[in-house]
This record gives sequence, C-alpha cells and structure tokens, in this order.
Amino acid sequence: MRLVIAGGHGKIALLVERLLAARGDSATALVRNPDHFADVADAGGVPVHCDLEAADAASVAEYLAGADAALFAAGAGAGSGTARKDTVDRGASALFAQAAELAGVRRFVQVSSTGIGRTTGDEAFDAYLRAKGAAEEDLRERDLDWTVLRPGRLTDDEPTGRVEVVEAPATVRGSVPRADVAAVLVALLDRPGTVRRTYEVVSGDTPVDEAF
Repeated sequence: MRLVIAGGHGKIALLVERLLAARGDSATALVRNPDHFADVADAGGVPVHCDLEAADAASVAEYLAGADAALFAAGAGAGSGTARKDTVDRGASALFAQAAELAGVRRFVQVSSTGIGRTTGDEAFDAYLRAKGAAEEDLRERDLDWTVLRPGRLTDDEPTGRVEVVEAPATVRGSVPRADVAAVLVALLDRPGTVRRTYEVVSGDTPVDEAF
C-alpha cells in the first residue's frame, strides 16, 4: 500500500508512518516546513514539500497520483487563531479531497473530532469543531470511498491497543492515546466495510484488530 498523508509531520501522522513502514508499506507525507523532513524520514515516511493553505488541487493531485489511499491528518494546532481553524481544518481538507478525486484515489480517511455540532463557549475550540464539521460535510458530498474517524481527547500516553468504537450518530466521551488512534487509522485502511461510515473512538476494552 502507498498512502499519502496530509499533515505528514503531525503526531498521529508520524505514528501512522511508523506502523506502515514496519509492515512494508509506504507513506508519502505532505509537509509544510522542510525543517521537519528529517522527522518524517526517521518515521519511515517520504517527505514532500506542500503547503495546503497555498497549493491548488491540481498540484496536490500530482503527489497523490498512483496512491492506494489518502489520509487527512492535518490541523491548525493549538494556539492558532480561528481563521486558520477554517483554512486548515476545513479548507485544506476540502482541497485534499478534491485532489484525491482528480488523481483517481478513491480511498480517503479523514481525522476529525468528537463533539461535532457541540458548542463549548471556548471561541477557538468551537471554531475548530465547526471547521471539522464542515470538512466532514464536504467529504460526504464527494465521490470517494471515505471514512471519518472522530477521536476523543488526544494524549501522548503509551498505546493500550484497546479502544471503544461507536458509529455515528452514537457518541462517546473520553481520551485516547494518539498511538491507538494511529493503529485504528491503519485498521480502517485495511477494511473496505468501513467505507462511507463515521466512527468515534476513545480508549476502551476492545482490541483494535477487533474494533471493526
């Protein structure tokens, strides 16, 4: 399998790259800052320079050409303003999905968030949830074999290998290690039965391999 990852230097993306490399698959990582190339290479990925806030769909499609699947794992990150929540978490997702369509890459997995549709009173976080929700809606209108994964609160704890997964509109609350999210993402890529479905995931008792 060759996977192309938007947000290729993110914590989850780097973990996915390690998992894929360990089993002999490859990951092309779209990275905004060339200073991060070494981190991607150390994780077993192939870094390419691509700023999704500045690129056009046709140029991004060139990176996707010949790939088996696409993973959107980008995010504006903590400390970014509400404007970048929209340009990255919504805008870049829509651009990447459009590029996948142009490149003929049907399998598309998107990292979203639990809490979609909820209002917290935190301006930045609410902007993030709105952007993620809009990105989901955009993806559902596209002719792609998409799956949306909504993790709970992300931690850097050691992986447990066990999760609780529910299919939307059911919801869950809780936290989950990024390493377990990465394992779930790889599992989704291997399971065509998850196409056009939305899942929420937190830590739980079910082994990742049995979660779907």
